[in-house]
Amino acid sequence: MSRFIQIVEVGPRDGLQNEKTPLDVGQKLDFIRRLEAAGARRIETVSFVNPKRVPQMAGAEEIMADLAPVPTGGRIGLVLNMRGWDRAVEARCDEANVVVCATDGFGIRNQGASVAEQMQALADIAARRAAEGGPPITATFSVAFGCPFDGEVTQDQVVALARDAAKLGIAEIALADTIGVADPWTVRRRVEAVAAVTGDIPLRLHFHDTRNTGLANAFAGVEAGVSVLDASCGGLGGCPFAPDATGNIGTEDLVYMLERAGFETGYDLQALIATAKWMSGLLGKAPSASVSRAGGFPVPAA
Repeated sequence: MSRFIQIVEVGPRDGLQNEKTPLDVGQKLDFIRRLEAAGARRIETVSFVNPKRVPQMAGAEEIMADLAPVPTGGRIGLVLNMRGWDRAVEARCDEANVVVCATDGFGIRNQGASVAEQMQALADIAARRAAEGGPPITATFSVAFGCPFDGEVTQDQVVALARDAAKLGIAEIALADTIGVADPWTVRRRVEAVAAVTGDIPLRLHFHDTRNTGLANAFAGVEAGVSVLDASCGGLGGCPFAPDATGNIGTEDLVYMLERAGFETGYDLQALIATAKWMSGLLGKAPSASVSRAGGFPVPAA
C-alpha cells in the first residue's frame, strides 16, 4: 500500500483542554513546534472558546502571533460561534474548525446552544466567509456516534446534518466519536452514508479511545475510503463536558499501524515518541499511547 493518509494532530487543542495541569503559552508553543518538527502539517493549534469555561485554552491569540507562518499552512483554530470566527480570522488561522454537536443534550451542556442554533451559526459563519473572505471551514459534528446525555445517535441524524453542511460551501466535514462509543462496523456504514450526500467534500474522522476501539475505528474509516484522521500525540485528550471521556487515539499508535501496513503519513515516529515523553514530563503522567510505552518495530539501531 502506498496511499497517503493525512493525520491531523489535535494534541495542542483536544489533547490539552481536559488536562488538570495547565500549560503556559511558552510550553504550548514548544509542543506545537516539536510536533511540526515530527512531521505534523495540519495541527489544531488553538481554541477560540471562553477561557473562563476552558482555562487550558487561554492564550490563543498569543500563540498564533508567536508562530511564524509556514508555507504549508495548516494551523487550525477551533470555533463555536461568530465571535470565535472573528477571533480566528484576526489571528490569521489557516483553517477554522467549526464544531456542531449532533444532539441537543450535548449541545446545551457543551456550547449552550441547540443543534438548530449551532447549524444556524455554521450557516452564518459560512455566509460571512463567502462575503468577506477568511480561512477554509471544516464542519465537525461531535458526538456523531453516541451522546452521554441523549444516548444513541442515529445514522439519519448525522446524515441530515452533513447534507445541510454540504450546501454551505464547507471545505471538509468531520465526524467525531467524542466519547469513544463507536465500533468499526458502524463507522464504515456511517462514512458510506455521509459520503453519499456530501459529494466531493473530503471526510475526516476523529476518534477517542475510551473503550479501546479507537484504532479499529480508524482502520474501518480508512477501509471505507477516508484519508484524513485526527490523532493526539501521547494519546492525550478528553472533553471537559463529556463525563468519563478519555484521550484521542495516539498519533504514534496511528502512525505505527498505518506505516507498518505500507501507508504513508509523513511523520517521524521516533520524534513523536520523544515528544510524547517530553509532554508526559510536563503533565506528570505517562503517555497512554501504546507505542510510546513499547516503542516501534523493528527497533531502531542504537
